[in-house]
Amino acid sequence: MGTEPMRVLVTGGSGLVGKAIEHVVKQEGGCLEGEQWTFLCSKEANLVDLQQTRAVFEKYRPTHVIHLAAKVGGLYLHMKENLHFLRDNLRINDNVLQTSHERGVTKVVSCLSSCIFPDKTTYPIDESMIHNGPPHDSNFGYSHAKRMIDIQNRGYFEQHGRRYTAVIPTNVYGPYDNFNFENGHVLSALMHKTYAAKKEGTPLQVWGSGTPRRQFIYSLDVARLFLWVLREYDEIDPIILSVGEEEELPIKDAVEMIADALDFKGQIVFDTSKSDGQMKKTASNAKLQRYLPDFTFTPLSEGIKKTCDWFVNNYDIART
Repeated sequence: MGTEPMRVLVTGGSGLVGKAIEHVVKQEGGCLEGEQWTFLCSKEANLVDLQQTRAVFEKYRPTHVIHLAAKVGGLYLHMKENLHFLRDNLRINDNVLQTSHERGVTKVVSCLSSCIFPDKTTYPIDESMIHNGPPHDSNFGYSHAKRMIDIQNRGYFEQHGRRYTAVIPTNVYGPYDNFNFENGHVLSALMHKTYAAKKEGTPLQVWGSGTPRRQFIYSLDVARLFLWVLREYDEIDPIILSVGEEEELPIKDAVEMIADALDFKGQIVFDTSKSDGQMKKTASNAKLQRYLPDFTFTPLSEGIKKTCDWFVNNYDIART
C-alpha cells in the first residue's frame, strides 16, 4: 500500500453503498490514522463529463478510489431506457478509470452488479462466468456497461500494471436506498409501498408473482467487505459479495418480513400482470468464503427491520 496514508475518493458517495461505507469509516473505526476519505455526490461532479471528472480528481488527489457512481434504476425504468443506461455508464466508468490511471491512483475498487450475469446459465454463478453469454434483456444496457469495467480492469493491468479490481454484490438493501415505487430497488420499493398501504388502509400491491428468488445483502455488510477488498484483496479478477446460496429466498418471503417489520396487517396482492424479471440468479460466495471464512452476515429479518425503522424515522429525507 506504500507508506503514505491513503486518500480515498468514493464516487457515488451519497447512495446506498456510499452511505454505508461512510458509516463504517466514521462510526465503526474503518478509517486508519492519517487517512482522508472523501464521499463524492453527483451534485459536486457529473462524472459523465470528462472535464468535471478530471477537476474533482485534481481537487482531492486520491491515492485510492472506490467507484460506486452509476446511472441506476429499478427493473421497469431499465426496460424503458436501455440505451441511456448503456451510454451514461460507459462514459462514467471510462472517465473514472482513465482519470485514475492518468493520475497514478494505486487502486480502484469498482462496484458491479449481479444483473451482469448471463441470463441462460447454470447455477450457482461464480466469478469466472460473467461473460459466458448475454445478460437478461430487461437491463442489457446497464449490464453490458458494467461488464466492461471488468474488461478495462484487465486492460489496465496488462498494459499498465494497474491493480484495479471490482466487486459484485448481490441484491443490496439498507438505509439511504432509493425507496421510490417506480425505480427503487425491490426491497426498498416494497418497504415504501407497505408503509403507504398501512397509512392509507389499502391492500399492499406487489408487482409480479413474488416467486423470483434473490440473495439479499445488508448495505453495512457490503461496506465492511469493501474496506477489506480495498486493503487486502489483491486480485484483478472480481469477487462476488454475497450471502450463501442457501440464503436465497423468494421475494414473497421478504414481503412477509417487511409486513412484520412495519406491523402491516392488511391484504397482500401479487399483480401477476407485471414482469418478474429473472426468476433467479443464484451466486456462489465460495471465493469470498475462502478468503474470509469467519465473516458474519446480518440476518435478512434483522436487516429488514433496521432498514424499515430507518425509513420510518427518516421519511422526510429518504429518496422516495
